[in-house]
Amino acid sequence: MTEQNQKQPSHEQIQQVKTFLLGLQDSICAGLQAEDGGAAFVEDSWDREEGGGGRSRVLTKGKVFEQAGVNFSHVFGHQLPASATAKRPELEGRDFQAMGVSLVIHPHNPYIPTSHANVRFFIAEKAGEDPIWWFGGGFDLTPFYPFKEDAISWHKTAKDACDPFGDEVYANYKKWCDEYFYLKHRDETRGVGGLFFDDLNEPGFDKSFAFMQSVGEHFLKAYIPIVKKRKAIEYGERERNFQLYRRGRYVEFNLVYDRGTLFGLQSGGRTESILMSMPPVVHWQYDWSPEESSPEALLYTDYLHPRDWLAA
Repeated sequence: MTEQNQKQPSHEQIQQVKTFLLGLQDSICAGLQAEDGGAAFVEDSWDREEGGGGRSRVLTKGKVFEQAGVNFSHVFGHQLPASATAKRPELEGRDFQAMGVSLVIHPHNPYIPTSHANVRFFIAEKAGEDPIWWFGGGFDLTPFYPFKEDAISWHKTAKDACDPFGDEVYANYKKWCDEYFYLKHRDETRGVGGLFFDDLNEPGFDKSFAFMQSVGEHFLKAYIPIVKKRKAIEYGERERNFQLYRRGRYVEFNLVYDRGTLFGLQSGGRTESILMSMPPVVHWQYDWSPEESSPEALLYTDYLHPRDWLAA
């Protein structure tokens, strides 16, 4: 492949990305449904008036997962929303395509972490000018009653996804994840992190696409072993109430900081699909804090700040 073709993805290359994303949605849904063993994903296909659409798949009231959503979308149009152009004015006046798979899993059992992942491709074009394109994505883990071994295995698998692409890739994208999934108004991270990358195009299309595929394909490898180990742990009202309280942080991040949520709403995406990331049950409690040295306090003291989990 020539250098010029690497810089300007062809229609066939863009179609390859879409084919991979649709297959990734299928494989992740199959893996989660098999692990749940009690409920099936329901699919809604939708069209976007300005161009494009998607297929949303949601599993609810399963044996293991209270709610799991795995969405594919492919939208295009002639005008990007303000959330996309505010820091990238060079995107103004360009036609665009955005496609990706995004998922959020909210388990019943408070000892199973909530988890999120997404992988995406974006391209903006204008006659007479080179296209602007990139890949992005990542995955992160949000425990309520955390286990050190889970955080370590999660990050080991994240590193496995990155290692074929360079010695510093994991460290760089782990740091970016810690910084992105940070609630400034709470002075805490959303969880124990993972990977986050964006604007990836410097290695060329093929290598950038290969990295995005690696991240997507390592999600279930990272998450399912944790689910298997924790799903049978008994819990009571105390643990459930703490889970519901901490889910509030998830809502706060998605509505205040998350760029994907903002882009989806501003670009006219399907609201139900965008907000499927919200937990089905959540509560807030005024000025609450855990008792000192309690299991709940351990989350705050040992897990809600950046940490080198592989050194642990």
